[in-house]
Amino acid sequence: MPRYGLIVEYFGPAFHGWQRQENGASVQEALETAALAFTGETVNVIAAGRTDSGVHAYGQVVHLDLSKDYTPHTVVGALNFHLRGQAVVVRQAWQTDPEFHARFSATGRRYLYRILCRPVRPVLEAERVWWLPNTLDVEAMQAAAAHLLGKHDFTSFRAKDCQAKSPVKTLDRFTLTPVGDEIHCALAARSFLHHQVRNMVGTLKLVGEGRWSPEDVQTALDARDRAAAGPTAPACGLYMTAVTYPSALVPPDYPHDRTADF
Repeated sequence: MPRYGLIVEYFGPAFHGWQRQENGASVQEALETAALAFTGETVNVIAAGRTDSGVHAYGQVVHLDLSKDYTPHTVVGALNFHLRGQAVVVRQAWQTDPEFHARFSATGRRYLYRILCRPVRPVLEAERVWWLPNTLDVEAMQAAAAHLLGKHDFTSFRAKDCQAKSPVKTLDRFTLTPVGDEIHCALAARSFLHHQVRNMVGTLKLVGEGRWSPEDVQTALDARDRAAAGPTAPACGLYMTAVTYPSALVPPDYPHDRTADF
């Protein structure tokens, strides 16, 4: 049975998260319904990460098994035809090794968080950025982010309902770059805890406002207590930009990092 990998883009507020559920539309349901309309088969679509309600994706990766051989071009065209009118699209497809698994084969995940700092609320970018009417000290925030790099117990930055077996993760990248009125926070790790990115960004906001020092972030990290860290940043500013895999499992033109596209 041929297995296909897909790169998927979607607008988070249109869905109640990635995972299929009874109380609202999900990205998984939209893709599985499109696959059923395309092939007549009931298909299970597996994602690299289960994004929360309101979180966007520019480079989510999924896999699915189909009973027939199709060209990647046909898969992209057919799925997008049946997804028309919905806030999700397939950007790329490839036929992959049967051992490829969108979640378990991944060697890294990359996220972007966008903060818009200006006095006037956004209209065109509403629901796509975290709008703050005040400016933030990006240098202080970057100094604070340095305390989070490396391998740590991130209990202070995980959601209370996080189901991960261990709070220990290794954060490989956390850079903050001014882009016009925005601050782009780019993060990379093999995997993240539930709400980890949003909790870290929400905490750095306190530093950017001058309410915390960079060293206060280290104190919060060491506390291993969610109550010791800052607030959870809203979902609207978060994007899953890319998932990395061993080169043997993805095509030569596979994009391992798309943060530069923003």
